[in-house]
Amino acid sequence: MEQHLSQTQAQKQIQTQRLTQQQMLAVRLLEMPLAELEQSVKAELDDNPALECLDPNSGDVADRLQEEGGTADPDEDFETANEREERESALDEALSRIGGDDDMPVAMQQVISNERNAEYEELTYGDQVSFYDKLKEQMVGVTLTDTQREVMEYVIGSLDSDGLLRKDADTLSDELAIYHNISVDTDEIEKVIAVLQTFDPPGICGRSLQECLLLQIRRKSPSFMRTLMEKVVSNCFDDFMNKRWHRLTAQLGVDADTVKVVCKELLKLNPKPGSSLGETEGRNTQQITPDFIVDTADDGTVTFTVSGGHVPELYVSPSFVDMVTEYIKNKGKMNRHEKEALLYAKEKVERAQGFIDAVKQRRHTLYITMKAIIDIQIAFFRDGDEADLKPMILKDVADKTGLDISTVSRVSNMKYAQTRWGTFKLRHFFSDSIRTENGEEMSTRKIKTALKELIDNEDKSNPLNDDAVKDMMQSKGYPVARRTVAKYREQLGIPVARLRKR
Repeated sequence: MEQHLSQTQAQKQIQTQRLTQQQMLAVRLLEMPLAELEQSVKAELDDNPALECLDPNSGDVADRLQEEGGTADPDEDFETANEREERESALDEALSRIGGDDDMPVAMQQVISNERNAEYEELTYGDQVSFYDKLKEQMVGVTLTDTQREVMEYVIGSLDSDGLLRKDADTLSDELAIYHNISVDTDEIEKVIAVLQTFDPPGICGRSLQECLLLQIRRKSPSFMRTLMEKVVSNCFDDFMNKRWHRLTAQLGVDADTVKVVCKELLKLNPKPGSSLGETEGRNTQQITPDFIVDTADDGTVTFTVSGGHVPELYVSPSFVDMVTEYIKNKGKMNRHEKEALLYAKEKVERAQGFIDAVKQRRHTLYITMKAIIDIQIAFFRDGDEADLKPMILKDVADKTGLDISTVSRVSNMKYAQTRWGTFKLRHFFSDSIRTENGEEMSTRKIKTALKELIDNEDKSNPLNDDAVKDMMQSKGYPVARRTVAKYREQLGIPVARLRKR
C-alpha cells in the first residue's frame, strides 16, 4: 500500500528576548575594569567626531568634521535615473522620521561626574599588561567560533592568580548559563580548556598541580629524562610530593642518583605559571587601577567613591547638534548630498549619546553594587579583620540592589577596591558559608583564617596532622571534617604535617 507523505506549513508565534545594540554596549562597558574603560573611551573619541570631551588634548572636533564632511559623489553623473530615484526615496523615508519621536540630545550634556578623590592614587608595579590580558592576546592566533571565544574569555577570567583552573567543566557550564546566558555542554568546554592549555607559559590552565607539571613536561623535547619526569608525575606523584625517594627508585627501576637528577629537574618546573605572566598569589605585579576608593575614618565611618580614573567628561558635539537641527529646519529644500550629510550627522550624534548613556549607566550600577557590598561587609571595612567577612554570594547583592545576578557578576569580575586595609578584588568579599550546629551561618573565609592561624602557631617540631587540626577547629566552634581541613589547607598552600616539620 502506498503511503503519501504531505508537507504542511504552519505559523507559530513565539516570544524571544534579544539585546538591543545599546544594551549590548552597556553590558560590554560594565564588564570592563577602569583601565580598559579608559582605553575604550579614548578609542570612541577617536572614532566618533560627534563625541567630545573637556580634555584639551583630544583635538578639535570641528577640524575632524571638516576633513570628513566632504561626502560629494564624483560619479553622480553616471548614476542611472532609477538608481537616483531609489536613493532619493530611501533618504526621504529616513528623513521623515527625524524631528518626530526622536529628540535631539542637548549639547554639552555632561554625563560623567568625575568626582576626583584627592587621595586617589594609581598603583603601578612592573608590567602594565595584566596576566589575563596576555592570555587574551594569544587568542588571536587560534581559530575559534564566537561561542568558543566567549567561553575561553570566561575560563581565562576564572583562572586563579597562580594560573591554575580550580573549577570543573560542570561548574563552568552552569555559570555560563546562569550569568551569561550561554548554553554550552561540558565537552565543548573541555575542548576550549585543551586549547587554552597550549598557550604560554607552559602549565597554564592546569586543573591541578599535577596536570600543571605534566603540561610543562610535555612541552619539552623527547628524551629519556622527559620520560622519567612524566612517569614520576603521572604514576608516582604522591611519593614525589612526600619525598619518598626509595619508593621512586623501585618504581622507576633506576638508581638513587638518577632519581635525584630527575627530582632536581622537576623542581625547576613552575608550580604557579601565572606568576611568569606578571601576577603571583598574594601580590599583584600587574597594573592595578582601583575602580572603587573606600575610605574608613577613625570613628568607623565608611565612605566610598566610584573612581573616574582618567575618563574625561563626555558630551555631544554642539556643532553636530546644530548641524542636525539646521538640516531639519530646511529638510524640504535639501538636495541628495545634504540629506546624506544629515543622516550621517544624526547617526554619529545618536551613537555619541548612546555611548554617554552607557558610561553613565555603568557608573550608577557600580555605585549601587559597591554600596550593597559595603553594607553587608561593613564590619570588615571598619577594622580590616578578614574574620569579620560575612558569608555573601552574588544573590545576596542582587537581592539588595534589585539587579540581576548576571549584572552583579559582571560588576564583581576583574574589578578592584582600594581600602584602608589594602587593595582587593571585589570577588574577595564573596564567600560561601557553612551552617553550624546551632543554625548559624559561618563564612568559609573565616574558617580558613582560623585554620591558617592555628597551623602558624603550632609546634613545628611536632606539627598537627589533619585529624588533630579538625579536632582543635571543632573545639573552637568551627564545624569542619577532616576532608574539609585537607581541602582548605591545600587551597591555602599549606603542606602536610610531615613537610612542615623542622
